[in-house]
Amino acid sequence: MTTATGPRFDGSLLTPGDPGYDAARTVWNAMIDRRPRMIVQAASVTDVVTAVRLARELDLEIGVRCGGHNVAGLAVPANGLMIDLTPLDSVRVDPIRRRARVQGGALLGALDRASQRYGLATTAGNVSHTGVGGLTLGGGMGWLARQYGLSCDNVVSYTMVTAEGEVVTASRTENPDLYWGLRGGGGNFGIVTDFEFQLHHTGTQTLVAEFDFPAADAVPVLEGWRDLNVVAPRQATFTADVRGTATGPIATVGFVWVGDPARAYRLLPAMRALGRPVAERVTTPSYLELQQRDDTSGGHAYRRYSSAHYLRQFPTAAIEAFLLRGATDLHAGTPLPGVGLQAHGGAIADVAEADAAFSHRGTMFEFGADSRWTDPTEDDARMAAARTAAAALAPYADGVYVNSLAADEGQRGVRRAYPAAKLARLTALKTSWDPHNVFHLNHNIRPRPACAGADNADRSKGRS
Repeated sequence: MTTATGPRFDGSLLTPGDPGYDAARTVWNAMIDRRPRMIVQAASVTDVVTAVRLARELDLEIGVRCGGHNVAGLAVPANGLMIDLTPLDSVRVDPIRRRARVQGGALLGALDRASQRYGLATTAGNVSHTGVGGLTLGGGMGWLARQYGLSCDNVVSYTMVTAEGEVVTASRTENPDLYWGLRGGGGNFGIVTDFEFQLHHTGTQTLVAEFDFPAADAVPVLEGWRDLNVVAPRQATFTADVRGTATGPIATVGFVWVGDPARAYRLLPAMRALGRPVAERVTTPSYLELQQRDDTSGGHAYRRYSSAHYLRQFPTAAIEAFLLRGATDLHAGTPLPGVGLQAHGGAIADVAEADAAFSHRGTMFEFGADSRWTDPTEDDARMAAARTAAAALAPYADGVYVNSLAADEGQRGVRRAYPAAKLARLTALKTSWDPHNVFHLNHNIRPRPACAGADNADRSKGRS
């Protein structure tokens, strides 16, 4: 396709009023309603290169869409150029080498389906319609992380389009500093068009155990659940959440097990000994079914806001705050967010803190307060409720997952995601690869001010 300004694309160029334009700019969070000047639906790496160069020629902000799941909606630039990677969605699996080549617009479900055909998998989130690219560049939590590390820990190599429109590879042996930064540094350095993942023999079996308790009775339950987590096998990822129901708030504790369910059943007596649950659910979905079980609750068309923390400890005072969800009593009449915990540890913590940009590997649990609604008049109240619930856990927090940051957290959020020494290294890397901050619609790592707007000596020479 040829535009009025000359560039030709293998994919499509959409502008306001074109068929498909509104669908292409619609992302997971229904609060996002921005209108790009143009959308390039890239069908090749060459399209991505051309789009980056066109945006720079026209002085347009660049947004990059993979799965569109970022709660802040950073993929959609107002009056800018949106590069939509979703046509680049192929997944190729080599079952002998246990490797997967995944294009930058592929969704997690495509990676799971292609890998599970051979009984293989790699860490890949919890919702199948999430984009592989955005998840992995921020780190990538999932049900396999305690066994095999985060998504970014399983990337062998990246293919990336730079701010200058160059195509480079990053691995442990080629552009190793960039490889370090792409493993958790988000979309700050360029547009990744291809990931090479290490796969693992996981089989296809899982077990999910959930036990419901009245929140009023749940402090000792969560204390026992927390203590069981410390000694849990790596196949188990402990989970907990609190939600409102017609009869009052319910706390659910349990775990997700990936592997032979026979061993998982041995954990059930200890879970049942935590108290007298009002309901119990033990199911054995296939791994593919497990990866899709949250697709509806995590679906599109809802307005969303979230606030999150990493927790290294979970003392009784934190448990009490968790159960209250930011309220002063368990039966507050105002709409409260759902709150949840997912266990880290295991193989995540095996990786040295300095090995990748991803940070806070000593985390015990990730906490999230998530609001979901449909009425725009509730926006302020729903967002405030999530912030209040998270603020109650702030005294026990140590960092945050960069993929969980809300748009309004700005540079304060970036400083929470990366410790000072690591942020300094990321800043130097950003200054080298994107000194003009072309890729800034993200949780932005800013280049050194002295280099912003200046020529980059490395731009025109190859990096190794």
